[in-house]
Amino acid sequence: MTDTPPPSYHLLHELDVHFDQLVATIERASALYESEQPPTWRFHHAASNPAWLREALLDMWHQQGQDGRETRNYIAVIAASDELLEACHQINHAKARISDLIARIKHSHPNALSDAKARLPKRHPHIDEILRKSGFARLHLKQCWRQLPIAPAPVSRVRLAWYSSGRSIKRVSVQEAEQKLLQLDSDAPHIRIQLRKLASIPSREILAQVQTQAPLMRANLFFVEPLADGHTRRALNIAMPLIVPANEGRLPHLKAPAETPPTTRTRAKRRDEKLEDDVYLPSLRIFRYR
Repeated sequence: MTDTPPPSYHLLHELDVHFDQLVATIERASALYESEQPPTWRFHHAASNPAWLREALLDMWHQQGQDGRETRNYIAVIAASDELLEACHQINHAKARISDLIARIKHSHPNALSDAKARLPKRHPHIDEILRKSGFARLHLKQCWRQLPIAPAPVSRVRLAWYSSGRSIKRVSVQEAEQKLLQLDSDAPHIRIQLRKLASIPSREILAQVQTQAPLMRANLFFVEPLADGHTRRALNIAMPLIVPANEGRLPHLKAPAETPPTTRTRAKRRDEKLEDDVYLPSLRIFRYR
């Protein structure tokens, strides 16, 4: 016998509570940052206005017309006190709880998610006012639950650099590609053409669905002392401020990235990326292997 999922209104109430807790943890960490004003480096910005962190942490909303796959980034390094480090960990715990709960809502009551996105800002009038003035629309799930990168130990050096993998490649079967096409407008002429093309190739052939990826900022951390597992360095992709323990009250040595990302990929070409030059199913960005 399987457990019956809770009614949607129970889950939405739980989401309200967790969101309130997330905003409270953000307010607590932001107030600490503004009072302590710890050493900070910001990419493309001076760190003179301590309110920037609050704005970055509360940026959890879609702008009008924003692609749901896109997120706004806040690249920075903060040398945090123990108290500020703990406050940032509490933010991450609150974000993880929201991520888990939204996954449950998606699974059991997917239609309730749009209601949640609209109702959450109204619980906080100052946030609702910011959204109206800024042209923001609704909750951006990725920006809501993305974690703050926190170094697990004091860091002597941070080397920042752009990283461009160029594209992600997902292997799909002919049957999976057919189902994806059928979910589109199967009566449209261009979809029918692609369905016929798909029917003309062997049913066991593996295809490649390609998605272009935006460049990422990667931080290479070099620790003052080896970690418990013996590692002396760690690489992190960062879209939010990197929080490091304040070592002697100052930032670690920083190597800043280039002002703009590279126009070509920075990772080696993988062997399984030998794709045909022309896209086979344009509506799905699916290619055949050579």
